[in-house]
Amino acid sequence: MPGTSPLRAWLAQRPPAAGAAVMATGIVSVALHLAGYELLSRVILAVACFAWLTLAADFVLRLLGDRSRWIKDAGAPGALTAVAATTVLGTRFSALGWQTLAEALLALAFVLWPGLLVLVVRNSRRPMPGAVFLSCVATEGLAVLAATLAKTQGVAWPAYAALVLFWIGLALYVFALCCFDLRQLLEGHGDHWIAGGALAISALAGARLVTVGSGRYLWDGDDSGVLRTVTLALLVLDLCWYAVLVVAELVRPRPRYDVRRWSTVFPMGMTAAATMSVATAANVPSWGLGEVLMWIAVAAWLAVAAGAVLEARTELRALR
Repeated sequence: MPGTSPLRAWLAQRPPAAGAAVMATGIVSVALHLAGYELLSRVILAVACFAWLTLAADFVLRLLGDRSRWIKDAGAPGALTAVAATTVLGTRFSALGWQTLAEALLALAFVLWPGLLVLVVRNSRRPMPGAVFLSCVATEGLAVLAATLAKTQGVAWPAYAALVLFWIGLALYVFALCCFDLRQLLEGHGDHWIAGGALAISALAGARLVTVGSGRYLWDGDDSGVLRTVTLALLVLDLCWYAVLVVAELVRPRPRYDVRRWSTVFPMGMTAAATMSVATAANVPSWGLGEVLMWIAVAAWLAVAAGAVLEARTELRALR
């Protein structure tokens, strides 16, 4: 478009899946916070906030200036990164004590969620890439943030809402798994990792629900037992997926940068956060596994961030 700055033109070319960069960066910040590395966590959180604000501005500009493209993009699974990224940031802000901002982000994510979810599910066809699991991720992200706010605010109703969202998210995981193309394990460009990441965020949601119910009698003994068992099972399944995905990467290396690689970093960071959270909530030993996985996620984040910066510099130069 004449008169458009190179930066604006570059942003206009970003696919919906670019929101995974915020998801990945936000969850790495959360994992660092859980492990006690607060300063580093806040530095990475600042990067996530900048990316979220940039993509949010582009989201609004597309809605106002190019409605047909916005509607087309909204039907792609990657559009749900807008919901998931917002809930991840809200969860981190809640840990900082910024509850009003966290509540505002939960409200925003909840407003976006049903419309985008309906469009994405309606457009889902077999076979699908790993992005199809974002329907589960976005829903469980709402559950995590709602349960987190229920705990910090001492209010029961968000916990009950989170419980409903938790089970809806698991149902959506089954739906996504039926649509997922297993060949993506060897052929995917990064978003195939969400198959495991969706289980990780489900386990994190379960851990938050177990925690918020402890001592407040929100769930009876049977319900608490079911929640704890399901949460542990989800974490085990997630770790199994993690191992399978690592083996697939070793069998078929794909070292080149792709924007979908942010969807690889997100499950890595989420698995680390879920491992630490589940160990605490269920009172089981983790033997330091969560922190090891956290540093692997940090290393992956640095590698993908470096690739993103180099690609952005090349593309911006081409647009000048």
